[in-house]
Amino acid sequence: MIGFHMLRAGAFAGALLLAGAVPAPARAADADTVRPEVGKPLQAAEALYKARKHRDALQKVDEADAVSGKTAYENYIIERTRGSIAAAAGDHTKAARAFEAVIATGRASGAEQLKLMQAVAGLHYHARDYAKAAQWAQRYQKDGGSDSSVRTVLIQSYFLLNDCASVSRAVGDGDNGRRSSEQELQILANCYSKQKDDSGYVSAIERLVTHYPKKEYWTDLLNRVQRKNGFSSRLSLDVYRLKLETGNLVSANDYLEMAQLSLQAGFPAEAKKVVDRGYSEKALGVGKEAERHQRLRDLVTKTLGESAKARARIENDALEDKSGDALVNVGYSYVMEGAPQKGLAFMERGIKRGGLRRADDAKLLLGVAQLKSGAKSRGLQTLKDIHGKDGTADLARLWILIGQRGA
Repeated sequence: MIGFHMLRAGAFAGALLLAGAVPAPARAADADTVRPEVGKPLQAAEALYKARKHRDALQKVDEADAVSGKTAYENYIIERTRGSIAAAAGDHTKAARAFEAVIATGRASGAEQLKLMQAVAGLHYHARDYAKAAQWAQRYQKDGGSDSSVRTVLIQSYFLLNDCASVSRAVGDGDNGRRSSEQELQILANCYSKQKDDSGYVSAIERLVTHYPKKEYWTDLLNRVQRKNGFSSRLSLDVYRLKLETGNLVSANDYLEMAQLSLQAGFPAEAKKVVDRGYSEKALGVGKEAERHQRLRDLVTKTLGESAKARARIENDALEDKSGDALVNVGYSYVMEGAPQKGLAFMERGIKRGGLRRADDAKLLLGVAQLKSGAKSRGLQTLKDIHGKDGTADLARLWILIGQRGA
């Protein structure tokens, strides 16, 4: 499971202290009055509250509540006072019940009513009554509240209820123009992980790498792809290409292995890019193996030179070959050498010729080359047309996510 931070207790501090100063007994002419027998213990409760003697303050509120024949307004003031003091005392359940009673009176203004709902949602959350927390967070949103902390309460409450379907609905899919936050998507991923729902988890991680392309998310996806049943070992170089693209090629052995695989596949220009990157990142050319790294670098340079000298013959052989594989390889070499238009033309011609040993492998290479060459829409379409069960479709899906970044 990936890590995320749960809601901190202070998130609703501003919404909890809503009662304010306890009103003094009103004049008889006032529309809403608090009789002295109710107002005096409430004023005592306020003084004790300011002195941080919360338990004694709550006892005074109970004295006011014990007065017989209370008016609706007196009940309203009592519950507001009780809610604020109970919240300060850390009695979240009592505070929530008090503020619920205040809300039920309908006396609070629209904006204040929303703050009360926000407080109730947070209080139930901290009391670990996640069903009620979610209920009040939903009501807050339905009535027009937009504070992001309430959205977090809603999502995390569903998570703690193990209700991944509701987490997913609350997170949304971005169709309303609002991008889900990284924390929200982390919660969604962790919910699916808790439920051992692999497809849901992967879907959430894919959304994370699309909008928040951090190395650790890509590491997770790449590891999962390679562990899938039926994944072919021949796709090792394709995996390394994704690792290089996503910052997951870090050790000297990673760079050496990818460069050697590129040479074996007949792509010395790609091997040179890998080795040069390794040197620039200080993964190669340092330490006890520096001499070995230099030997590989020299081999790559030599092979690239030999390939350039034989280019005319290689092109001619590819053009005469009934299979399109050679054309695809020649084209990819040109793309790696910095001639993308020429290279893509060769690759696309090879795909159209057919007779490919493995059509999905060739299309995967073309799609990657198109993305790297700036032909984004063509590349995405090529990759979407890959359906191999041996890992090619899974790798194509990851390249699609890269191509859709920032969209």
